[in-house]
Amino acid sequence: MRHAGAGVRAMCALARHELRLFTSLALWVARRTHGTQGKQGFGYARGQGAVMAGFAFVCVIEMTMSVLLRDWPTVHAVVLFLDVYTVLFVVALHAASVVRPHVLDADAFRIRHAVHVDLRIPLEAIASVRRELRTTHERTGGELDVPVGSRTSVTLELAAPVTHVTLLGRRREVRVVRVHADAADRLVDALTRARTAPSPLPGRPG
Repeated sequence: MRHAGAGVRAMCALARHELRLFTSLALWVARRTHGTQGKQGFGYARGQGAVMAGFAFVCVIEMTMSVLLRDWPTVHAVVLFLDVYTVLFVVALHAASVVRPHVLDADAFRIRHAVHVDLRIPLEAIASVRRELRTTHERTGGELDVPVGSRTSVTLELAAPVTHVTLLGRRREVRVVRVHADAADRLVDALTRARTAPSPLPGRPG
């Protein structure tokens, strides 16, 4: 029963993932973003645009091969559906990266990567932030790498661990987070200023 329950939870997680992907595609078509109202957004999708376009092009070429199955109408229809779905899926992946940027507000920095990663880090938990370009990443306990195009450009060291929840619900504590931003210097500067900004004065008693 435990394995069955885990399987159901995994299927539900994947269904939510697909729904968010195609919601992101709709936002991309409408030229809107997600979760950035009144906050600073920092994009990261520029570095993967060419790669995703290449994937989509290959999928379109493969889709034309379904013509070879025209003598088997049922098989042709199934293969054509899968090919069209694959093209939409690849485009939706890129759309999700565009419409779901990293977000900085007065209290926290929200790290995202399409709909796969969504980690909120309170500003008081950030011990240091620096510009650091990395193109290789080894899986290490207590560290989370969120590369785009196999690279990260900003490193955050945390004073206290935060919990990262994976797509399938696995939880792990992390104290170092590496991400990519198209404007890495601007992100480092904004995070530094947000961390060191004085707290607002309390309002006068009535």
